[in-house]
Amino acid sequence: MGYEAARQLLVLHASRVIIAVRSAVKGEEAVASLKLDPEVKKHNPTAIIEAFVLDLDDYNSGLSFAQRVKREVKELDILLCNGGVNIMKYQKSVAGHERVMQVNCYTHVLIALELLPLLQATSKLRNAPTHLTFVGSATQTMHTLAKKPVAASETVLSHFDDQNIYSGLTRYSDSKLAVNAYVRRLSALVSPSEVIVNNLCPGLVATGFDKQLPAWLKPLMFVYRKIAARDVHEGSRTLVYASAVADATTHGKFLQSNKIDPGAPFLDQPAGKTFTDKLWAETVADIARFDENLKVYA
Repeated sequence: MGYEAARQLLVLHASRVIIAVRSAVKGEEAVASLKLDPEVKKHNPTAIIEAFVLDLDDYNSGLSFAQRVKREVKELDILLCNGGVNIMKYQKSVAGHERVMQVNCYTHVLIALELLPLLQATSKLRNAPTHLTFVGSATQTMHTLAKKPVAASETVLSHFDDQNIYSGLTRYSDSKLAVNAYVRRLSALVSPSEVIVNNLCPGLVATGFDKQLPAWLKPLMFVYRKIAARDVHEGSRTLVYASAVADATTHGKFLQSNKIDPGAPFLDQPAGKTFTDKLWAETVADIARFDENLKVYA
């Protein structure tokens, strides 16, 4: 959906769009395709379209990406944190954490905090709020923390890193619960008059997102998506709405079908609020190992 969201933003006259890609070659192909898109050529032929390499599996790559943005981009109106994976087999990231949590959560938070000052500076320049948007999911309600709570003797990050606790069927849900928790916590650090921070569920969308699922599950998901899924164009419109249209009422909120949704009730409970605070503090401490300036957000 990231590619289609970029295309739609270009059609809406975004003057410069940077897409994050894992491969420079794939990035060049995506940029060339966007430039040749008939609607982009018609509505925004002079747009600057670029691809920056980013591997969300690795904190160092996330930091390099953010540093490049800070070097080369003077104004940032939208930061759309879209990348994610769903892997039903325990894997470790380059950074040493469980991979789904790393890719869907931790590196995104590093990038978001690195670029938050640029979003704030652009807001002052525009005299209007910028947007920091994360792609979440309604599956957050299927999280495991009610049945497998974080023990007093462990940290939140170590809980998610524990292979004995890991469940391939629900880890994606855990990661999206964490995304909503991050958005709630981050929204308390910045005024919606400066940066609107939100997250959204695009719904079930017909994409290639299931390619890393086990062979037995792929046919089932293929049929399910054929029957129930939105097409990529429709799903991507929800990303564009949350990151470019949604107003201050969505600050710190979770959206479904472009409307505010309460998300997982757990986050409003005492245990959920404790989880959110611990998750935030531990994540900031973890990413501050790569940039000590991020400690200010603890």
